[in-house]
Amino acid sequence: MEPDMQTMLSSSDWLIEETQFSLDDANFKETIFTVGNGYQGTRGSLEEGHKGELSGTYLAGVYDHHDSTVIDQVNVPTWLPLRVRVEGEALDVQTCKIVEHKRVLDLQTGFLHRDTVFEDSTGRRTRINSIRFASFADQHISGIRLIVTPVNHSSEITVESALDAHRYNLDRLPAYQGNPVFHPEVKWEKWAKSRHLKVTQSRASSDASYIEAQTLDTGVTIGMATTLDSPPFSEFKGANRDYEQVSQAVSVDALNGQCLTFEKLVSIYTSRDLNGAEVAAKCEASLETAQAKGFSTCLSESAAAWRAKWDACDCVVTGDPEATRAMRFNIYHLLIAANENDPRANIGAKSMSGEGYKGHVFWDTEIFLLPFYIFTQPETAKALLKYRYNTLKGAIENARMNGFEGAQYAWESADTGVETTPKWTADGANRIWTGEEEIHVTACVAYGILSYVAATGDHEFLRDFGAEVLYQTSRFWISRLEWNENKDRYELTNVIGPDEFHEHVDNNTFTNRMAKWHLEQSARVFRVLSESSSEVHDELRVRLDLTEKEVDQWLETAEKIYVPFDPSRNLIEQFEGYFQLKDIPITEWDKNRMPVYPEGHDHFSLNGSMLLKQPDVIMLNYLLPDEFSDEVKAANYAFYEKRTMHKSSLSPAIHSIMGIEVGDISSAHRYFDRSAFVDLINNQGNTQDGMHIASAGGTWQSLVCGFGGFRVKHGKMTFKPWLPEAWTAIRFNLKWQGNDVEVTISHDECRFRFIAPSGSREEIEVMGRSVTLVAGEDVVFAPQPA
Repeated sequence: MEPDMQTMLSSSDWLIEETQFSLDDANFKETIFTVGNGYQGTRGSLEEGHKGELSGTYLAGVYDHHDSTVIDQVNVPTWLPLRVRVEGEALDVQTCKIVEHKRVLDLQTGFLHRDTVFEDSTGRRTRINSIRFASFADQHISGIRLIVTPVNHSSEITVESALDAHRYNLDRLPAYQGNPVFHPEVKWEKWAKSRHLKVTQSRASSDASYIEAQTLDTGVTIGMATTLDSPPFSEFKGANRDYEQVSQAVSVDALNGQCLTFEKLVSIYTSRDLNGAEVAAKCEASLETAQAKGFSTCLSESAAAWRAKWDACDCVVTGDPEATRAMRFNIYHLLIAANENDPRANIGAKSMSGEGYKGHVFWDTEIFLLPFYIFTQPETAKALLKYRYNTLKGAIENARMNGFEGAQYAWESADTGVETTPKWTADGANRIWTGEEEIHVTACVAYGILSYVAATGDHEFLRDFGAEVLYQTSRFWISRLEWNENKDRYELTNVIGPDEFHEHVDNNTFTNRMAKWHLEQSARVFRVLSESSSEVHDELRVRLDLTEKEVDQWLETAEKIYVPFDPSRNLIEQFEGYFQLKDIPITEWDKNRMPVYPEGHDHFSLNGSMLLKQPDVIMLNYLLPDEFSDEVKAANYAFYEKRTMHKSSLSPAIHSIMGIEVGDISSAHRYFDRSAFVDLINNQGNTQDGMHIASAGGTWQSLVCGFGGFRVKHGKMTFKPWLPEAWTAIRFNLKWQGNDVEVTISHDECRFRFIAPSGSREEIEVMGRSVTLVAGEDVVFAPQPA
């Protein structure tokens, strides 16, 4: 790194580094080096581009269908292009020799640094430094500072800056083992491409460039304006306006060793932000404001905003700097994935770091992601839940189309909430049933709402938004449940639980038990809000024609929902008939000590076995811990853990947490590592498609809820920690009822600092014993079992 850039870097436990460029790893690195701010995510492609790159910029909530198989999160115009030529010869990683190369993502500031030395065909060596950011202080502003230095020559240096709207999405459906894997250079030729944009206006001059595009089906207008600030002695070479690209070029007669600084600022707005006719003017005005501040000020403001975020959510593992770095890496991606200012958008399965799962929203949000936001960024959690309220019409439409009452949330959701799950895998060989059968997502939405209210005390949200979702979704369960007259019980048939190896099953315990819980909690909320004499709630009851009799039916139905259970072994049967399936042992593990498919089997051939893709019963024990005894949780962990293949990145974190809870700590640290490093080392082999963002949320839960032993029980924070011997301590922060709690746990003590108004007190429970937190004071508790 150049000295001035080196001084900008944080300490090593904040840095993710790349020390050489490899085409084979380029797409994977593009994912992990994504910069973003919740409004946008831009993959970490090189500024000059190269054949085989999977570059992309994605904007929260911008979707389009057009000619893709199912609706896409749109790959919008890219603002990255900054191309350097030396005496007319382009500097890039495929035509030049790479003498030195290093990139560093500074997690603390959100800056992506680069230092590359190219040697061209004549032996000229040129150093390229850059720093890239997407501002957290102003979500509409991004930029790149480029420093070009001739190392062994004096030459004409030309820099071209562009906005490029010639963009496609790769029309990929979920693929499983056995599908062909293409080399990065030929992906664009082998995979179908979906077009979503048409350019509606563009202009370029020496002062600034602007390009505007519109999505073809949804009609979203996307505007980008940019300017390139160059050295005062540079020569303007021209502005070009092609059909789908605008660019500006400048040149400098550079001396050997002379550092040339070019600063590119970009402003992005869409018609989701304001009227489409106003997008251009807003982009240009915003850009002028950023220009007036200057690039350095924009950088420092964004870094300050990042520091405020980290103050609320940093996690430290003392004694294991790699674990600390991995935690921060996962939290960084959680922070850039969600937009607290837009309740119409949510988080796709790959966030805004790639096109995997087409940017669709899953149960991942409520179960794996939301806890992080609830306990560190509650306003963001509220926005994510408001998305469910704002897509309630789509959920009502899903139920209607499937022949049910109320609201059924989509397994895969996009901008409207209407079901968007594809019907077939990428190779067309296998049917995908999750959109029709994985109905537990509806109960998970309710779980997210009530978890948020319990931690924040935000009863206005429950009254104004959450209650309607709870009531409409309860109506779905009532119409979806089937009465079995012969067995005197309600059942849910033909479903898929969290374990997707098993399709078309009856009475999946996770689904049935969560539906039962959902109905019970909806009835409780109805009683509480009715007793509050709220006019808002009274109006809601009238509008929904919701009566006491209907709510009584919810409770009567819930009481008779069947939950398979073998009391002789304390075992919960995953679904009816599961215990009669073939018990195929796991006998082979990969280099990450994760199970390998038995010979002759893959994802679609294990329906008749006891093998699981991911936790199902164990997942239920985690979500509803007070509903099951310690003996039941331990018995089910022992039974199902050894049958779980972990073919979902969601799996290891939950096993880490529940292993600690039931006292089987032998694999807890290993499962944590598997989750924490899933994208850093690409241990699933598909990080190029985007971050496993739900695993990032699971990693936070593994540290805080697993090793930290944190739970909310009966409206109270409780802690039952356990640390591996290799760790000295862990430190994390929690938001609770509008206040802050700083937690430090070591082998010897638990230390809590309660940051709240003077005189505030909070009762918590540590290792089964009551502890009182007092505002502004450190409370220390020796973690000895009660």
